Amino acid sequence: MLTVPLKILLLFAGTLFLLGLAGLLVRRNIIFMLMSIEIMLNSAGLVFIAAGRHWGQPDGQVMFIFILAVAAVEVSIGLALILQVYHHYKTLDVDAISKLRDHN
Repeated sequence: MLTVPLKILLLFAGTLFLLGLAGLLVRRNIIFMLMSIEIMLNSAGLVFIAAGRHWGQPDGQVMFIFILAVAAVEVSIGLALILQVYHHYKTLDVDAISKLRDHN
């Protein structure tokens, strides 16, 4: 069986995290921002899996299951909030929503 070295897995996870961070900072649509956060969470899960495999411990898989649970909760609450924002403002652009805010 072929195994991928830990260094390559960590570089891949770091690249995924940076792509998610760039998507979070560049895109102004709430849906794309939520997807970028999901990419960042998955890259953190990949690091846990790689570290657990490297040290031969199941802790990485347990933490990844915890990350999956947190991501599921984040998506469900995030989508509910997105639906409410769209219902109220009729847009998903963060800049347009902040311009519509009342400055009293």
